[in-house]
Amino acid sequence: MDTIYRVMDAILPFDIFRYDPMKNALLMLLLLTPLLALLGTMAVNRRMAFFSDALGHSALAGAGLGMLLGVQNNLISMIVFGVIWAILISRINRTGSASADTIISVFSSTGIAVGLLILSREGKFAKYSSMLSGDAMAVQPGELMVLLIALPLGILAWAFLYNRLLLTAVNPALAQSRGIPTKWVEYAFAALLAVAVMLSIKWVGVLLINALLILPAAAARNISRTARQHALFSVLIGLFCGVAGLVAAWYLDTGVGAAVVLCAAVVYAVTLPLRRLTR
Repeated sequence: MDTIYRVMDAILPFDIFRYDPMKNALLMLLLLTPLLALLGTMAVNRRMAFFSDALGHSALAGAGLGMLLGVQNNLISMIVFGVIWAILISRINRTGSASADTIISVFSSTGIAVGLLILSREGKFAKYSSMLSGDAMAVQPGELMVLLIALPLGILAWAFLYNRLLLTAVNPALAQSRGIPTKWVEYAFAALLAVAVMLSIKWVGVLLINALLILPAAAARNISRTARQHALFSVLIGLFCGVAGLVAAWYLDTGVGAAVVLCAAVVYAVTLPLRRLTR
């Protein structure tokens, strides 16, 4: 990490990036926002905006169950629970027993209720309250290495699933006729989305993860004519908002996650009037 810090000192002529926590936060955002932006494009195309919100809420339940089971690393229990939760939502949604928004709402409220019920026992919730808003300044060098591995793996998985998911969303019957296992493709994407959300919770927070996942992709859709443009613009917007939000949070002395999300909301508002021109 010392080598990376020296390189950053050489190429970033800004005083605010002389501090190691700011460098770590910047590296985290540069690794995390492209992955969330890419996954967000498919979530937007498949109208799964509230699905990621339900996964974010389930992080509390995952952390709580991990605590009860004696799991030392909260991230492990959150990822395992999040993947199971995501696949369960997808499975019940496929049955058509209720509308998708109803099913997601039930799971979302259940996840956060279970988490709060466990974590608030004996007044211990204060220890986990940072999960709600996140703390980008708390990222550690070891966690950056995890993100460095997760980014290329996530991009490869997204590239492998993208066309199959798109065809499944547009015409499930045609997808099946071409030999695409639509059920397993949906489960795989749900699991991938769950892992990305759980990796982000510590620094983005339960309350903001859905916005950070959806807003760059939604803004990019306003100015895109093709799927390739949608992916490219989503990544660029995610990176821009990540860096701009970090700088704004430093000067405004506020939370990084909130500043990044607000920046993405501004970009969405600016691009919204352009939507008609790209259609």
